[in-house]
Amino acid sequence: MAVFVDSLAVMLLALGSSASLLALYFLYAVKQKKSIGNLAVPMMGFGLFDFASGFLMSFTWPLPPAYNMLFGDPMLFLGMLMTIGGYMLYRNMDLRILSVFGFFLGIYILVEAVAIPSFGLETGADLISAMGLFVVSGAAAILSPLVYLNPKGDGKWAYYLLAALLILAAFAALFIGYAGIYGHLKSPP
Repeated sequence: MAVFVDSLAVMLLALGSSASLLALYFLYAVKQKKSIGNLAVPMMGFGLFDFASGFLMSFTWPLPPAYNMLFGDPMLFLGMLMTIGGYMLYRNMDLRILSVFGFFLGIYILVEAVAIPSFGLETGADLISAMGLFVVSGAAAILSPLVYLNPKGDGKWAYYLLAALLILAAFAALFIGYAGIYGHLKSPP
């Protein structure tokens, strides 16, 4: 018999790290840093982890199906986009096309944000942090096509906005993840 292992805390740590990497990408793009290419390998690495853990959660977690969809599916999709984006960055390709798929991910996340309070998926103090994570990350994804604006001129505000939203999403993910680590250590599943 297989034993269920709750890896949600480390998945949230990876999500916070992934959001931080994406925020760095937008900040580097505005500053025209040549070191932007250094983000390629970490993006692929975190992308592969996000994809694998999201896939595992979506298809194998023995929890009510809504929870698998709530967190596993967006992680899987984010991991796919980050892995592809990291490779494209490594090959010095234009990553802006990925923002179209980020937009679709944003719709998915915002639909989930509406579902959280509607169906009581989170309550109490967890509701505020979960809503913060889903609303801010969903907004960042919905607004990701703003990368088609020029980061050198009038469009740099869009890159700063996306970076700020991603930093807020990273803080929310890390807050929930660290609280989850503490809770799991206190009372293992």
